[in-house]
Amino acid sequence: MTEGETESPGPEKCGPYISSVTSRSVNLMIRGVVLFSIGVFLALVLNLLQIQRNVTLFPPDVIASIFSSAWWVPPCCGTASAVIGLLYPCIDKHLGEPHKFKREWSSVMRCVAVFVGINHASAKVDFDNNIQLSLTLAALSIGLWWTFDRSRSGFGLGVGIAFLATLVTQLLVYNGVYQYTSPDFLYVRSWLPCIFFAGGITMGNIGRQLALYECKVIAEKSHQE
Repeated sequence: MTEGETESPGPEKCGPYISSVTSRSVNLMIRGVVLFSIGVFLALVLNLLQIQRNVTLFPPDVIASIFSSAWWVPPCCGTASAVIGLLYPCIDKHLGEPHKFKREWSSVMRCVAVFVGINHASAKVDFDNNIQLSLTLAALSIGLWWTFDRSRSGFGLGVGIAFLATLVTQLLVYNGVYQYTSPDFLYVRSWLPCIFFAGGITMGNIGRQLALYECKVIAEKSHQE
């Protein structure tokens, strides 16, 4: 065998690590783990804020973390975040409408900051009644969608997420898992769907950006080959 035959530049340029990272199944798992971790972190921080302001009340025997949150809240929020973040780019691809509005990490970080601000306002800002607060948060949530998304699929998924999440929360409160102080929308606060809508848009943007990064990595691999 000659010296030229022993050289194999292809495998050297695209080793096993690059090959595994750029495979769709592994990338899907990585994106899911990242989204889950972000969801857990946001749940811990934002739920702590709600508890400190006595917006949500948990039975004393279920409090089991340094963040004074029920143990099941972070993993549930993390799982929901992963599902939402993976669903958004899949819907975009299925509809044939790739989301191209403000596709950079700086925009995603601003979206997260606005979402945290909306959640902060729900617990910190005092209004004369819950209706005024709900209308204000609804306007802010729609403004968040208009500023960082503007897609029909994003709005539709946000509304669907808000509806399903509010329904699940109503059932949890009805069964005594936890409760809201001063409920004015059956068993919960009337502004809660706005928070869920904004959260869905935020996690959707993160999921889209992660999917875009995956596409760039795959494209770079293809170019190397």
